[in-house]
Amino acid sequence: MTTEIQVSESSQLPKSRIEPLPPYNPHLERRAPPQAPDVLTTVYNFPSMEPSRFAFYPATHLNLPLRRDILHRAVIFEGDATRKGLASTKWRDEVHGSGRKIRPQKGLGKARLGDKKSPMLKGGGVAFGPHPRDFSTKLPRKIYDLAWRTALSYRYKKGELIVLENRFDLEMDEPRWLAQIMKWHQLGHKNGGCVVVARRERANLFQAFAKSALGKTKQGMIKTEEDVDVKDLLKLGKLMIEKRSLDSLLKNHSSDLNRTVPTAVYT
Repeated sequence: MTTEIQVSESSQLPKSRIEPLPPYNPHLERRAPPQAPDVLTTVYNFPSMEPSRFAFYPATHLNLPLRRDILHRAVIFEGDATRKGLASTKWRDEVHGSGRKIRPQKGLGKARLGDKKSPMLKGGGVAFGPHPRDFSTKLPRKIYDLAWRTALSYRYKKGELIVLENRFDLEMDEPRWLAQIMKWHQLGHKNGGCVVVARRERANLFQAFAKSALGKTKQGMIKTEEDVDVKDLLKLGKLMIEKRSLDSLLKNHSSDLNRTVPTAVYT
């Protein structure tokens, strides 16, 4: 038995409101995504901290929204990569000694026991102990690159990113001279300290930071471009970075940026 459903003419949409679909075009054009306005940064001279010029960067580099989840994944990824995993113990078959049974199985009224390498005895093996292993985890390259630019954008939006001219250095490697400079510009340990990122190692500047770390007035930390990571960018109060290093980091960590987005254009 079948039932028929009758649809009234009033419930149907008028034909004038039904728009026909555009014809299918197999050749899709590639349209560039809308461009966001560039961000402006000031480049300073060190150690005078006088403005020298302006620099413009794309909004996809220094104006990204804060993503705590991505930063957390990047920091965990870097932390897991630094774990060595060298803890090692010996199981009963790895302990040196005889495999002779200590006492008979029955007749003494004591618990049954095997050889002297048993985990229950002193000097025996360790049950379920740690062994050398690899703690490193995996993270997609595009997510890691996005974390780099997110960290730099977070610093830039908070006004904690200071871009320095190329090849900056100190006149002497005296830590007291460095402490006076940091105190005058409110970059010292009383203001949260600063992280300095240089393109290459500068003799006087790196030596002054190393001497200040041994004393009571640690001004912050300094690293080269090759040694810095996402976790270092988020440390301390300010981030001072050489312009060439900033350009190189943004260039090397932009794999997730799709220059051309394929969109369907109907003609």
